[in-house]
Amino acid sequence: EWCNSAIAVAFGGRIAEELIFGKDKVSTGAQNDIKGATSLARDMIMKWGFSQKLGPILYSEDEDEVFLGRSVTQHKNVSDETAHAIDMEVRRVIDDNYKLAERILKDHIDKLHLMADALIKYETIDSGQVAAIMEGREPGPPADWGEDKPTAGSGGTRKKPSEEPGEGSIGGPASLH
Repeated sequence: EWCNSAIAVAFGGRIAEELIFGKDKVSTGAQNDIKGATSLARDMIMKWGFSQKLGPILYSEDEDEVFLGRSVTQHKNVSDETAHAIDMEVRRVIDDNYKLAERILKDHIDKLHLMADALIKYETIDSGQVAAIMEGREPGPPADWGEDKPTAGSGGTRKKPSEEPGEGSIGGPASLH
């Protein structure tokens, strides 16, 4: 259950882009999410036996690191038929969870818009804002909005966006960002 949920969550951002901007306007931002979801689905099938079709068999040893010459001497673990069955099961897991995430986002499109609006307005959102959004309410500013204190990993302070043109805008001095 956790694995399937993690895969569905991984596709949330990409699906949100599809729903808002259209399938032809999806960015490359989900690359790491796709990689992680695919890796998790492959582990579910090949290592953990989470496939009714293929059963509880280990189809792969850990072979994450490839060194010079290893691919030449590496032995084939599975037949072409089994490799195809594994690929089909991985595809099924990905497709099922993609559809689940898509259905959830479509069912809660109003919350998706509230969250997107809050992110555009505040750049980040906190748990209180998420709670408000999940209750269907318009979120206020983050709890620490406007305080002159460093934010995690920013090296600077987080302040309200300036209403004056140029200050804090893209293209201005780095010290203003």
